[in-house]
This record gives sequence, structure tokens and C-alpha cells, in this order.
Amino acid sequence: MFTRVTLISLVLLCLVLLFSGCTKKVTEVYESPELIDFVYVKGGTFNNGVADVKLSSFLISRREVTQNEYWALLGGNPAEFQNVVNAPMNNITWFDCIIFCNQLSERDGLQPCYSYADLGTDMENWPEKWEYNYANHLMIRCNWAADGYRLPSEMEWLYAAKGGERSMGYNYSGSYYPYPVAWFSGNAGNTVHTVCTKAANELGLFDMSGNVVEFCWDIYALLPDSSQTNPHGPSSGDTRVLRGGAYSSPSEDINLTRRFYAMATSVNNTLGFRLCRTRID
Repeated sequence: MFTRVTLISLVLLCLVLLFSGCTKKVTEVYESPELIDFVYVKGGTFNNGVADVKLSSFLISRREVTQNEYWALLGGNPAEFQNVVNAPMNNITWFDCIIFCNQLSERDGLQPCYSYADLGTDMENWPEKWEYNYANHLMIRCNWAADGYRLPSEMEWLYAAKGGERSMGYNYSGSYYPYPVAWFSGNAGNTVHTVCTKAANELGLFDMSGNVVEFCWDIYALLPDSSQTNPHGPSSGDTRVLRGGAYSSPSEDINLTRRFYAMATSVNNTLGFRLCRTRID
């Protein structure tokens, strides 16, 4: 028969085991954003379907930012499909991407890329609730010489998705056919999937066709029909570029020729992003 002291001791032991188990589970599930892996993309010239574009070398993340990484840095997870292990982040706005990039840069001791008008990169100094007004996207400036994290320009994204200097000229990122490289309406079952579970492209990049459509830096407009060097898009407009298609997209919409757009405050469960960095030699 258990004494009162024995029963209290057992209860305390169970509580210790319970909470230690929860702590371990959170640590395992929500890994640090330090684990984000970047691929070096050697600069070069390519054709974007309209004109030739010359790009300097840059770094781009091997995969889309995951819910785990977003939660670990910002302490919240507004995404859908939270039951999918290592799922890509979704249900975020373009502004959320800007916040994530600057805060991750600050955490890692890098120079943040994004400032608000002339108020600098410290978001504590930015206007209250700035991220709730879509028109404020025109106030965001990017320092392309900074060594911190940022969104890729549309042409950086496209060049990387096409395989950079190793490009084989595929229709999709890494293949002539969508099934080997992409989660889309033909195989996804109307849900996102764990990142890096389809084949990579020529540079070792995953999910650049399908899974979640990815925000780029550029304001949406028709692509210029003249050659460019390191373009960053127009300086005015209402929406930002999206690339890559999503788990719910038909095959034609995850083709590398397709372009989409959304307001900086738009949010739904198909919208995600990956990180980029300027190559600092």
C-alpha cells in the first residue's frame, strides 16, 4: 500500500517526466533557423523568355522556409497543414517575409537588408501597424549590398529554378515532367507536403515548382523586352511577384514560364517563401 509521501513522490515524478517529454518534443519539432542550407549560384546570363538577363552570383536557400523555422524565430505559426512534418510555411503575407528576413539577420549578426523609407532597418522605429496597409510595400527599401537575408529578386529566383549555369532547359524546375519534382494538383491530394521529398533541380534546389508558391521581391509588371543586369523590378505598382505554383495548381501553373502576383497583405494557404543572400566575397 502506498503512503501519502509515496503517492506525492509518484505524482511529482510523473509531472517531471511529462514536462520533460513535452520540452523534448518541442525541441525536436521546432529546429533552429540556423539549419537553413544555402546553395551558391554562380552568376551568368540567361534568357527569361523575353530578353537576356545578366546576374551576379548569389546564395539561395535549398528549400522553402518551414513552419518549424518560422515558429522558432517569431514564436507563432499562422500556417495551415500543421500536421505535416517539416511543411513549408504558408498563410503569410509579403510583409511577414520582410519581418522574418530582418529578424533572422539581426539574430545572426548580419546587416538587415530591409528598411522603411528613411527610418532604417530597426523595425521598432517603423510606424505602428505598418504591415496592415498594402500601400506601405512601396515604403520598403532593400539594400542589395547588405549581407543579411532577403527575398530573391524575380530574376534570381527564375535563374536558380532553371538550374543556373547547369540548366538543362527543363519546363519545370529539374524535369520536363512535373511528377518527379513537384507537388501539384495532380499528386498532392490538396495539401502541402514535407519539403525536399521530390527530386531536386540541377543546383540541388527543392520545390521550386509546386508545394507553395513563393514570394519574390519585385513589384509585378510586364517583363522588359531589352537586356538587363541585376534587375530588381519597377519602383511602383500595387502587387508583388509570385513564382513556382502551389500544391493546388494545375501542371501548367507550376511551369517556369508562369508568373503570378499578390498584394503585400494578401494571405492564403498557398503562399510561402525561400531566402536569398547577396554573395559577399
